[in-house]
Amino acid sequence: MHFDLTDLRLYLHILDTGNITAGAARSHLSLAAASARIRAMESSLGTDFLERGRRGITQTPAGKALAQHARVLLQQAERMQQDLAEYAKGVKGQVRLLCNTTAITEYLPELLADFLRDHPNLDIDLQELPSARITHALRQGAADLGIVSDAVDTDGLETRYFRDDPLVLILPRDHPLADTGPLNFSATLHHDYVGLNANSALAVYLEEQALHSGLRMQIRIRADGFDGVMRMVARGAGLAIVPLAAVERWSAETPFKSIALKEPWARRKLLLCARDFAVLPGYAQALLNALTLP
Repeated sequence: MHFDLTDLRLYLHILDTGNITAGAARSHLSLAAASARIRAMESSLGTDFLERGRRGITQTPAGKALAQHARVLLQQAERMQQDLAEYAKGVKGQVRLLCNTTAITEYLPELLADFLRDHPNLDIDLQELPSARITHALRQGAADLGIVSDAVDTDGLETRYFRDDPLVLILPRDHPLADTGPLNFSATLHHDYVGLNANSALAVYLEEQALHSGLRMQIRIRADGFDGVMRMVARGAGLAIVPLAAVERWSAETPFKSIALKEPWARRKLLLCARDFAVLPGYAQALLNALTLP
């Protein structure tokens, strides 16, 4: 089947005017060219769309189906043309931004809200993924920007500093490990944990680090966000690893203890990254500038 938009417009013009001659004129085609297009459409599917009679043309059942689809497709094509014209003028766009758990929960809500308020014709497609999957998506051209941990390989990508983002161990104040200093992650893995949702980027990352130690995290319960995790730890449900930024956001004195982890991966930074900052579309450049600290 080889139809183009001119074919579909011609077919609808013929239906609207009631005959091929008038439909061809409305489409700015000669009668011969219009007739040839209609015959080619019918030949490509092996069925007639129009029945020709002395009183004009009528639609076959196949022709009625074609008309329905043609109207939908032409409406969509018109909307697409309008959208692309707005993109070309630099007044409309959508940025695909991929982020790890901490960035999306601790640093971005206010930043992105302010950006959307100041750029009413820009949209953001925001998705949470583990850092390694973000870098892969960027290399494949599946996103404009990413925010990842500096522990991940960013070879082939351009990066900019975004935020310091250390991870800390939190535990109930009466926990056996509460009176110790900085700890190795492996030393905590014999104790029960409160974890994030298993699909969250940080949960996946911590499970990977545990496996590197030859152990697994003993997750008693999972929560959807850092606030829920910290509240459960405060009530004695187990240990947890959360960003220091989440602990500092706690409105009152924390009812749990926070201890540094010795592993280098816990003293991480977050990086903005893209395949090439210089060739980002204007609307993605605008978001990059809003996220870059002065």
